[in-house]
Amino acid sequence: MAKILVVDDEASILETLDMFLGESGHTVLKADTATQGLAMFDQHVPEVVILDIRLPDANGLDVLSEIRARRRDAKVIMITAYQDMETTIEAMKRGGYDYIHKPLDIGEIEEAIGRALKVLEADQKASTPGFSSHAPEKDTIVGRSPKMREIFKTIGLLCQNRVSVLIEGETGTGKELIARVIHRKSSNAREPFVILDCSATVETLLETELFGHEKGAFTGAVTAKRGKIELAGNGTLFLDEVGELPLGVQKKLLGFLQRREYTRVGGQNTLRSGCRIIAATHRELDEMVGDGLFREDLYYRLKVVSIRVPPLRDRKEDIPALVSHFLNRINKDLGTSVYGLQPGAMEVLQAYSWPGNVRELENVLVEGIVRARGNVILLEDIKRILNRRDTYPKAQQDNDSLKTIEKEHIAAVLSEVRWNRTEAAKRLGISLPTLRRKIRIYGLEP
Repeated sequence: MAKILVVDDEASILETLDMFLGESGHTVLKADTATQGLAMFDQHVPEVVILDIRLPDANGLDVLSEIRARRRDAKVIMITAYQDMETTIEAMKRGGYDYIHKPLDIGEIEEAIGRALKVLEADQKASTPGFSSHAPEKDTIVGRSPKMREIFKTIGLLCQNRVSVLIEGETGTGKELIARVIHRKSSNAREPFVILDCSATVETLLETELFGHEKGAFTGAVTAKRGKIELAGNGTLFLDEVGELPLGVQKKLLGFLQRREYTRVGGQNTLRSGCRIIAATHRELDEMVGDGLFREDLYYRLKVVSIRVPPLRDRKEDIPALVSHFLNRINKDLGTSVYGLQPGAMEVLQAYSWPGNVRELENVLVEGIVRARGNVILLEDIKRILNRRDTYPKAQQDNDSLKTIEKEHIAAVLSEVRWNRTEAAKRLGISLPTLRRKIRIYGLEP
């Protein structure tokens, strides 16, 4: 049982809570002013404080801040007769554990106290997986599994040269992080690291994004623009989702890799670049080559050295180390101090399938830290977050079904207009570049 301090200027509330909580086995301390309440808090150090917002000698929010300043882990349940948004938000912002409206529901009070005591107990029993007080090193790849150790070896070899690299793996496995580490450990680490996300750039602009353009090269080109290759200088150009490059741009990229020369769109001058190309994709490029969607010669030019990043479900032994790394980094970023997991939480994390891979694990821990009311992430919070995410695979199946329907519809319209793409785009209500992209993605042919 616990010591509970009740601070309220209504005698009826003090008597009711004293009687009810006392019958439950708790030691109840009572105060009807802020001054008396703070004095009793310092003297008795209660586990839980029930604090009214409106007190005769002070604002309860200021008392809350004072209590939190004296003991950071104090669990303060705010009570008020005023049900407004601003006060609720402010109370939680200042570190209130819960916020309950009057007239008080004894069951709600009991439940809030139970949760607060559970958090305190979890804080005492929490496992702290490899906590370090030092700031995590930037761009660190975490892993001790055999597959990750092989990747570390390959990175070490790549740091000694500037050959092209193809990084393959599912979304969220950390492909960009690997590219950054290769760059950071290379002799050209002081040169730029430039990113071009091929999936997030409009198809018609990919060529100018990559190679740049001259003034007047096309409508709207009012000034000359340097492309990503030029911006990379002698550093690294990371082509994320390289499988989304149109075939025309693939041909020009191949020419650059062969000769290390290129021209801006609309330009005549030949430019040179010594930048290293690191490409990444979540798609199977070899299958795209077989389907005619990716140039075979470019595929082998990019794949001088390849790295296949395993999904998190295939290296679950790395999860404790990843959790430790993310807890340290997230707490530094958010200014929080939630460095532990309640017993059993790690086992739940290791049993999950992680369809979103390492990125999903990080997001789960971010949400867990934000929701934590103490210094640990509770097992029930981990379960709640993961149970909600378990609906994602079903959503993905629904999404796949929609894609099948879209593919069949586009194919039917193209057939009707005898593959007149301009007419098909009009009937479908999409732009011509979008139609071309979907034809390429779905592998449609006349």
